[in-house]
Amino acid sequence: MPSPLVETVAEPSPARELEYCRALEQGRILLFARPPFELPEPGRSRLLAQHQTRAGYHKNIAYRPAQDRVTGFARGSDAESLRGALRLYSRRATEFAAWLLPRYARSWRLDLASFRPEEEEGRALPRRSRNDLIHVDAFPTRPTRGDRILRLFTNVNPAEPRVWLSGGTFEDIAPRFAPASLVARARRTGLGDRLRGLARAAGLKVAVRSPYDRFMLSFHHYLKESAAFQEGAEKSRVEFPAGATWMVFTDMVSHAVLKGRYALEQTFLVARTSLVLPDKAPIAILERIAQAPMS
Repeated sequence: MPSPLVETVAEPSPARELEYCRALEQGRILLFARPPFELPEPGRSRLLAQHQTRAGYHKNIAYRPAQDRVTGFARGSDAESLRGALRLYSRRATEFAAWLLPRYARSWRLDLASFRPEEEEGRALPRRSRNDLIHVDAFPTRPTRGDRILRLFTNVNPAEPRVWLSGGTFEDIAPRFAPASLVARARRTGLGDRLRGLARAAGLKVAVRSPYDRFMLSFHHYLKESAAFQEGAEKSRVEFPAGATWMVFTDMVSHAVLKGRYALEQTFLVARTSLVLPDKAPIAILERIAQAPMS
């Protein structure tokens, strides 16, 4: 039986853009029935042969489109071939997403692409970095200030599905599971926040978090560490078959990756001003909970 979270798109068309935007912003996953763009076989084979560095600070192999730079790959890898394959994926994913959702593309910020070559099942990572615990996304070094995290994934595994588990949407879980103390703490500017602000004012490239970003990062950690949430949330299981491509706002849809390897991903930071349903954005939901501005 299909998951209620998933909306299968048989024939993607920009004519249905508003329909897709509403579905995504309400917490649906768009799963494309057929691959919406192709990756040439040589590049795909190179990706399947890659390994990730064992350094603990690299959870995935990351590609930075603005710098055309790759990090996180294992020593001895063919770095130039890897960069070429990830560059091509990033470009084709971006071209497709911009064609399908021009409303978002006009003002989005192109963020990182990544490749996840490791098997997720049984992977040894610190608890806050584990992918197999249900969470909503927040970036510790790239605050969004209320803009949305839209991600496009492709399972390039030739045979195995990528298996997700969801505990519901941010709209469902934040009022139920977010402690009031977490909201109150996010609204306070601590010494570290003030120091980062001063460093930013002095011209250093330092991430300055808004109250919203402080909350989302804390909530990400809290959900992963909360046995009450991990055990008590109503769960939906989703399997993305070999070759599948899907798109989702991962700051809205809580998710864990139970099984799978060889997934590609491109992230877009979608401006609040381009949303069709701005009241469904996590920042709007959080501000209703806090009864105060969080941006």
